[in-house]
Amino acid sequence: MADKPEQVKRSTIQSLKAWGENPLPPTLLATLITAQHIRPFQPLPMLFPPVLLFTTYLNINGYKADSAGATAAWSGLYMILAGRRRQKFGAKFGARGLVRGATIGLCAVNLVSGGVAYAFGSSTA
Repeated sequence: MADKPEQVKRSTIQSLKAWGENPLPPTLLATLITAQHIRPFQPLPMLFPPVLLFTTYLNINGYKADSAGATAAWSGLYMILAGRRRQKFGAKFGARGLVRGATIGLCAVNLVSGGVAYAFGSSTA
C-alpha cells in the first residue's frame, strides 16, 4: 500500500499572502465597482476600475508585491468613499444592495491580504 502524501496546512498569513498575490481579486473588484457606478455614470468611483485593472496587469507581469500594495491602497480608498454613502435598511437586501455589500467585503479582504502580501513579499520581478 502506497503512503499518502502528507497534507500540510497553510497558516492564515500564508493564505492571506496567496490571496493578495492573486490577480483575480482586483479584477473582480473592478467588475463590481463598474456594475454599480456605470449607470447612472458616476465619475469619481469610476476612477477605481482602471487602476485596479492596472494592478492586475502588474501582477501578471511579475510585480506581485507592488501590485498587492497598490491593490490594498486603492481598496482602502474605495472603502472610505463607499462608507460615506448611506442607504435605507430595505435597500440593503435588493440586488444593488447585495452587490454593494459584496464590493465592500471584497475591499476589506483585498485591503488586509494586499497589505500582508506587500509586507511579506519581495518586490523583484
